[in-house]
Amino acid sequence: MSNRTNLFRIILQVDDLDKAEDFYGKLLGDRGRRIPRASRHYIYCGPVTLALVDVTGEGTIDTKPEQLPDYIYFSVANLESFHTRAKELNCLSDEDVHGASAGEIVKRPWGELSFYVHDPWGNGLCFVDKNTLFTGK
Repeated sequence: MSNRTNLFRIILQVDDLDKAEDFYGKLLGDRGRRIPRASRHYIYCGPVTLALVDVTGEGTIDTKPEQLPDYIYFSVANLESFHTRAKELNCLSDEDVHGASAGEIVKRPWGELSFYVHDPWGNGLCFVDKNTLFTGK
């Protein structure tokens, strides 16, 4: 028996599951699948599932989605195609990361080639060329 821990799901809160499915489907190039009767939509990102959860549930509007406090990082084979889709969705970050534009494909000081975006709910996402991943090892 192994004591190894495996991350298998990350939840992003949204208030419009159809809008979230459309946004993430276009950005990730994978529409994923709706989970019936659960106010959830799953997109499988390797061993980790990105779960889009509608916090308004059964039509109540009292709950607002909370954004994650930091970025979620995606390793991708074709960084340019993801950047093109992000640009078309007008979600590229206008922030600065270590003196360079976060929304542009840039080699970061730690060696990763990446760019940053924000989803319509304020969550930060970073896309990294899989050949440049810095894992701390």
